[in-house]
Amino acid sequence: MKIKLNLFPGGVTKALTLSWDDGRIYDRQLIAVLNRHGLKGSFHLNSGFFGKDSYITREEAASLYKGHEISAHTCTHPFLSLTPREGIAEEVLKDREHLEQIAGYPVRGMSYPFGDYNDGVLSILPALGIEYSRTVQSHGSFTLPDNPLAWHPTCHHRDMLALGQQFLEEKPKYPRMQLLYVWGHSYEFNDNNNWEELEQFAGMMGGHEDIWYATNIEIVDYLSAVRGLRFSASRSTVYNPSAVDVWITAEDQVRQIPSGATVNLD
Repeated sequence: MKIKLNLFPGGVTKALTLSWDDGRIYDRQLIAVLNRHGLKGSFHLNSGFFGKDSYITREEAASLYKGHEISAHTCTHPFLSLTPREGIAEEVLKDREHLEQIAGYPVRGMSYPFGDYNDGVLSILPALGIEYSRTVQSHGSFTLPDNPLAWHPTCHHRDMLALGQQFLEEKPKYPRMQLLYVWGHSYEFNDNNNWEELEQFAGMMGGHEDIWYATNIEIVDYLSAVRGLRFSASRSTVYNPSAVDVWITAEDQVRQIPSGATVNLD
């Protein structure tokens, strides 16, 4: 049987995820725009800066980021490649602990302060409970991450309008999962006085039935569930051991494989 692992939830081939760093007070305005248009973001926070000048307070974080992902960015934003392993562990675990008290769920993702990391940093993150970490190395394409612990985004938000339009218009000859991943900082919209670009982007990208709007960790969990599917030798039967429903193409037909289910595809 001909099987393609080429679909996001709902049987669509496109997904949009957004990623914002630092937890500055301008997240308030940014989130208001995202919420109006049904977009989702992952917010990478430095818990050691809560309440400081231009940073959000700990008390407002739970309600502010409701419906989005609270993610780690270390406690105090150091250069991790210059930090001893013990310091990396403290920065990440303390940040996770503080953020989990706010979020009410395990914090499993992060972004690198200054975009700074090396192989040593990568090697320690799984032991610290981190399943993905975003870099600042934009690639300008709509590909899925090769390594979620060095997750390169599509673009910084300065390039989101052009690439967002390209994403909407692109129709690959052979449909596959395509991901538009935009990252940035809310304070940049304030500093550059260009909030209208965010409004334009959100209005352009929101409300499409053929796009899955997801947080970073939702993308990671879904791709893990896809990789975890267990097929019979003939591929006519599939078992989904994950807690996430998965969509696939079987003989050119969209099929949903429910969580925990074994499905005959004939």
